Amino acid sequence: MAETPLIRTTLLVALIVAFGLAAASRAPAADQGPQMIQVAASDSGSRFVPLGIGKSVVIDLPRDVKDVLVADPKIANAVIRSTRRAYIIGSTVGQTNVFFFDHSGQQIIGLDIAVTRDLNGLRAAIRQALPNSDIRVEGLGEGLVLTGNVATPLEAQTAFDIASRLTGEAAKVVNAITVHGRDQVMLKVTVAEIQRDVIKQLGINLAGQFGSGASVLKFNTDNPFGAHGQALSDSKIEPTFGNIGNRVTATIRAMERAGVIRTLAEPSLTAISGESSSFLAGGEFPVPAGRTCDPVTLICTDSIQWKKFGVGLNFTPVVLGEGRISLRVQTEVSELSTEAAVQLQGLTIPSLRVRRADTTVEIPSGGALAMAGMIQEQTKQQMNGLPGLMQVPVLGTLFKSRDFVNRQTELVVIVTPFVVRAVAQRNLSRPDDGFADPSDPASILLGRLNRIYGVPKPKDQLIKHSNYRGNYGFILD
Repeated sequence: MAETPLIRTTLLVALIVAFGLAAASRAPAADQGPQMIQVAASDSGSRFVPLGIGKSVVIDLPRDVKDVLVADPKIANAVIRSTRRAYIIGSTVGQTNVFFFDHSGQQIIGLDIAVTRDLNGLRAAIRQALPNSDIRVEGLGEGLVLTGNVATPLEAQTAFDIASRLTGEAAKVVNAITVHGRDQVMLKVTVAEIQRDVIKQLGINLAGQFGSGASVLKFNTDNPFGAHGQALSDSKIEPTFGNIGNRVTATIRAMERAGVIRTLAEPSLTAISGESSSFLAGGEFPVPAGRTCDPVTLICTDSIQWKKFGVGLNFTPVVLGEGRISLRVQTEVSELSTEAAVQLQGLTIPSLRVRRADTTVEIPSGGALAMAGMIQEQTKQQMNGLPGLMQVPVLGTLFKSRDFVNRQTELVVIVTPFVVRAVAQRNLSRPDDGFADPSDPASILLGRLNRIYGVPKPKDQLIKHSNYRGNYGFILD
């Protein structure tokens, strides 16, 4: 019975120790809460390092390095030769980052590596070709970006061409070069043409009859003019020989035409160097383009296309420097003609007589160059008549027609570019400067279309000592 208190005391101590151990084991779990996650390294504070393919950069570190992390070893690689020096080598075009850690796991430095093409050779080539220009070259992925300032568009185009050779494709080069002082070019085009036509037609047609009673022989010849296509006019002489039963009627057509056509067009147009510009002075004429019918209502609608004609000019100037200009010129002079007209559903569709030139020339400012020219001579002669009889000397003229056409054309296209500057409006003249409408009495009684004004006589009559005689002002012939 005496051992009972001792046993109870021992059990009590054991329970206290057990509860203490259980509390000690649960105490860390009670203290556990949301753990703070820290970013040991990121590119937010990284240093940007551009690098070329096959090029390297040496990095000196402030303290000993323990670990190195390269995000993409295919783009760039890091080599550690000592505890405080690293070599970064570019392998292929792309972007990656490199982090260096010390023995305690803290970040030493982070590098944002951009591996691009080696641009030093390109920069040297541009400086050699354009020593006076300010052009900067930067890499962007597999492409290039050109920035800076140049004086002429030719310099910007030269830099773009050199960069395109390096990349292999022009689409990989972004040309952001600013051109200062872009010149403006005024182009004057002169289209002069002279056409001379000589047409001679002589033809005799015979119609008549011979015989008596029931036996009658009738004949009729119709000899066309094949060279020109038709007779110049309906003028003719019709003498008749014989009586009513036996008679011959001769239709004689002798016609001649001599004509001269002079065409002169001088369009002028101004455009900025490197930009295209177009000009048209003329009109449009309708041409049927087809008919569309509704299968339900059976209503047909004709569609019409409009064709342009007149004096047209389209050119692209590029100032090469030192007053020389490269021109891409497209000029056209067209007019309506009835020579090849088409009859369609009672409508006459005219043809177009066109003189067109398209070429690229190089010429100094203020100089003129004949960019196109043509001398053409066409002779056509045709005889129609009765076989055999038309071959008889002298008398064969009665049984044939002769059509002779001679056409001579001389055409020249002259271009004259000028490097121009803007001027004040008062220094420019207009075609209607000085024009004034006439009064009703002058228009009705004297037939004048414009007012003619003269020198007013001063009160002192000093004008009588002047050598000037006659009127001055706007004269319209």
